[in-house]
Amino acid sequence: MLEDYRILGRRASDIAASVEAGVGSGALAPGTLLPPMRELAGVLGVNPNTVAAAYRTLRERGVIETDGRRGSRVRPRPSSAPRDAPPMTVPAGVRDISAGNPDVALLPALDGALAAAARRYAQAPTLYGEAPVVPDLARLARAGFEADGVPAGPVAVTSGALDGIERVLSAHLRPGDAVAVEDPGWGSVLDLVPALGLRILPVAVDDDGPVAGAVERALAEGARALVVTARAQNPTGAAVGEARARELREVLAGYPEVLLVEDDHGHSFVDLPLWTLTGVTRKWALIRSTAKAYGPDLRLAVLTGDEVTLDRVRGRQRLGPGWVSRLLQYAVVELWTSGAVDRAAVARAYGVRRDGLVGALRERGVPAHGRSGMNVWVPVADETGVVTRLLAEGWAVAAGARFRVETGPAVRLTVSQVAAEEVPGLAAAVAAAVRPGTSGVRYD
Repeated sequence: MLEDYRILGRRASDIAASVEAGVGSGALAPGTLLPPMRELAGVLGVNPNTVAAAYRTLRERGVIETDGRRGSRVRPRPSSAPRDAPPMTVPAGVRDISAGNPDVALLPALDGALAAAARRYAQAPTLYGEAPVVPDLARLARAGFEADGVPAGPVAVTSGALDGIERVLSAHLRPGDAVAVEDPGWGSVLDLVPALGLRILPVAVDDDGPVAGAVERALAEGARALVVTARAQNPTGAAVGEARARELREVLAGYPEVLLVEDDHGHSFVDLPLWTLTGVTRKWALIRSTAKAYGPDLRLAVLTGDEVTLDRVRGRQRLGPGWVSRLLQYAVVELWTSGAVDRAAVARAYGVRRDGLVGALRERGVPAHGRSGMNVWVPVADETGVVTRLLAEGWAVAAGARFRVETGPAVRLTVSQVAAEEVPGLAAAVAAAVRPGTSGVRYD
């Protein structure tokens, strides 16, 4: 509580550091109301503008949030405490299906692509001042976007999907702005938004993606941006279908100034079609990562969007890293043109495991979700209890708290490391963990 913790400092940086130290130590608990700026300024003997600057710094770091006359509070989950920390300790002999990694056996070998990239580099080494995007990569990416009905726009390259999302949000939003985010949703985005000093407005998700009514409410409440996962949504496996896309486009048409960020990380390992929402609002971006289909260490994503958004993203990128390694870009061009990944085969491999697990759980009376991708989402009454019981049975799964804001408790199971013949045993273990004492007996 605040009455038990004394904020110190004469400079804005010192005051901000004092508050952040209190949050980090636990002395300032989530939800703690901070003193009004003038009141704290009087206590510290400083100008109110100094406290205002300190609070602004804390908002930008995602430590506090300000809600008008209601004042400033410590965020429910400060950015200094990310959702995936501390990491789960997986005992020897326990199968880890918690990390969300792809099946290594389905990833392509990179030696040939990297060797081809090195040969290309040897012919024309990259120097300062060259175009940040390899022309062949831009051409291939643009062709892929057009084939899926994404409006025409420039192409940029970022170091993965999260880097792209951060750059797009930062191009238009300022600390204090609200962002409509899927709930449950990707834990990294749920961490990123407050870390940028932005506010989360959670949007309910079902098997067809964001619920249109929930999106409408979030936008009506002032959300300046909406982040949507097109396919293989993490953690639920949701995929936006044709009917849902039509509903969402109708909602977005009423808010043309909202920034739409569409994450299509599933494009190379999911066989469901893309029903894009892009082109309805004036500001938009669609991002495609290579991580799940080609390997998490291949840190590259391509994105397109409206001219203003992409100009801002590329301009800011020039002032930071400058560009994403053209060696990596050459390698991706080689992977794409050589057909290194059989998209249908990969989608089928994940689908057999995912659909098999969802079906086996439902046969045992356990509702589960997983329409696309490599994850299965199982609502539960007690996350900690289910995770603990499954660990004892030899399975490490992810607690749903990493992926949710207001939605109920659940666990996420990544099927990429599960063989088809293991599905019945895993389903029985989950059913027993969800309903202790049942030993996996079917419930109708």
